[in-house]
Parts: sequence; C-alpha cells; structure tokens
Amino acid sequence: MILISEHASTSKAVQDRLHRPLRDLRISVTDRCNFRCVYCMPREIFGPGYAFLPRKDLLTLEEIARIAQVFAALGMRKVRITGGEPLIRRNLEHLIEMIDATEGVQDISLTTNGSMLTADRAVSLKQAGLKRLTISLDALDDATFKSINDVDYPASRVLDGIDNARAAGFSDIKVNAVVRRGLNEHAVLDLAKHFRHSGCIVRFIEYMDVGETNGWNLDDVIPAADLVDRIDALYPLEAVSPNYPGEVAKRWRYRDGAGEIGFITSVTQSFCGECSRARLSAVGELYTCLFGTQGHDLRSLLRSGADDAQLLQAVSGIWQKREDRYSELRATATKVPVTGQAKVEMSHIGG
Repeated sequence: MILISEHASTSKAVQDRLHRPLRDLRISVTDRCNFRCVYCMPREIFGPGYAFLPRKDLLTLEEIARIAQVFAALGMRKVRITGGEPLIRRNLEHLIEMIDATEGVQDISLTTNGSMLTADRAVSLKQAGLKRLTISLDALDDATFKSINDVDYPASRVLDGIDNARAAGFSDIKVNAVVRRGLNEHAVLDLAKHFRHSGCIVRFIEYMDVGETNGWNLDDVIPAADLVDRIDALYPLEAVSPNYPGEVAKRWRYRDGAGEIGFITSVTQSFCGECSRARLSAVGELYTCLFGTQGHDLRSLLRSGADDAQLLQAVSGIWQKREDRYSELRATATKVPVTGQAKVEMSHIGG
C-alpha cells in the first residue's frame, strides 16, 4: 500500500481528454431533502411513496473522507458538500473536519436550502472548518417561494439562516436563485435590491435540464443576458473578470459600489471548456458531468479492500477518459443531446 499523502507530493494534476484539470469535487451526502422544489424534486415524483436510498447503501463519512484524499492527491483543491439537503446528514461536521485536515484541500463550501441553518448549527459548521456557504432562495415573496419549495416554507426563515451564518463569522455567502419563466422572473429585481450592500452575492441560475423529472423546456429559460439588462436598467452594472479559470458564475458588480452579483449560464453560454468539477453521489458513484447518465462505482472498490494505489489508479483513469461537454453540444444542436439513457437527478449529485 502507498500513502495518499506521498502520492500527493510527487504527482502532477491529472487532466481529461480535453486537457481540463481535476480541481473541484462536489460531494452529495444524501439524496433526501425537506423541500420539494419544482425544478429539482417535484412532489409528483418525489412523493410519500418515493424510494430514497437505503441508509446502508450510503457511503460512511470515513469513506467519503478517504475518497476526498484520493482526489486531493490528483490535484483537487476545492470541495463542495451538497445533497439533497446536506444538513440532514448526521455528524456532518465530522466529515468537514476530516476533509479540512486533508493535505492539498484549500477550500470547503456547502450548499443548503437554509432551513436547518440555526445559530448553533452555523457556529458548529464554522468551527469544523467550513469556509463558505451557498444558500438557495428563489424569491422573497412567500406566495412565489412557497409555490417553488412546495412545503409551505416562508422566505423569512431562509433569511434568518443567512443572518445566522453571518453571526457565526461566514463572510463569503452566496445566494442562489434558479430563474424559470412564468414562475419567479418577477422576483429577480427584488432579490437584487434586497442583497445590495449586504455583502452577500446573489447568483441567478438559468433553468437547466438536469435529470429527467423537472419537466424542462427551453422556452422556460430566461437567458442571463436578459436578466443583466433588467437589473442594469435599475442598478447600473459593469462586468468583472473571473476570480480563477473555470469559475462557474459570470461576475458583475454595481457601479455604485453596492456589491456584486453573478449569473450561471449553463444553457445560453456554456462553460464546459473550463469545467474542472467531478461529482460524487451519496452511494459512491463518480460522475464527470452534471448532466451525466452513468456513474462509476467507487463504493464497491472501497468495500472490497482496495488500497490507496488502486483507488488512485481508478479515479485517475476515469478522469483521463473524460470528454463530457453536454452544454456545448446542447447549444449547437437543434434539440437536447439524446443519449438513450436517463440523466442523473440533481438530488443525487447536487448542483
């Protein structure tokens, strides 16, 4: 057996067939969520009879941490913890502590709907080593927000979670809003106004065809460029350069110094060419694209007693064969690329 840390100090960052490095790992810790958002887990599919993953099938926290060590040895530097709703997972802080102690990992963030982000939980996450938070909030008015989350949850309680995060010392907070035509486009200016001067960065996300259950239609997509124009007309904007190659959101800032906003443009302006993200499902399947149809089983390898060298070889081999560019193909085709296989649901691999 070799030590992963020894490999990390001697290896070069692995690249895929399109010369994209492996820099980011999205880790789903559960497929469960207490919301039933219409663009992610619609109630008619994920209702009372839906069969969620058996708990015995989930990776243990220690197994997740070991996989993260393997990825770090291959060049991964940033981890994002997702779900489902990740705060449902017990002892999540222990996982964060283990990842934070991993050589090479420079950043750990978490995406949440904010409903379980109490003052005490925010403090414990911060103390465990979590660096950044992204909180989903698709509208400020309750009529719209409740129609989206479909569990009668008020926007004010998500705002309470954001306040709790601030009080715990989180200074890098992003607020994600998926924008769907006819559903919440009217909420865009309200969100922009509310978070001006707040230090939080709102990111407007084009409605995407992730999975097979959200009824996606191209006509429901509002191009980010249109949203920029709407906001710019009220609060003048100027473009900002990316913080780093492959950054997901296109950055803009208010000309009056009121802060920054972002736009995630997977549909109208794809960013496949710089995508450095891998995704790990809660049961240990590795996906190399958000729109993937088939994962690679790492859990069986782990539980069969594979040593570090075998794990490194497996993950490296998967990434080196990667050539995903779904959004680019979608943009150049007259219709969504057809693979003959169902795409993995967002609730299984996070956003």
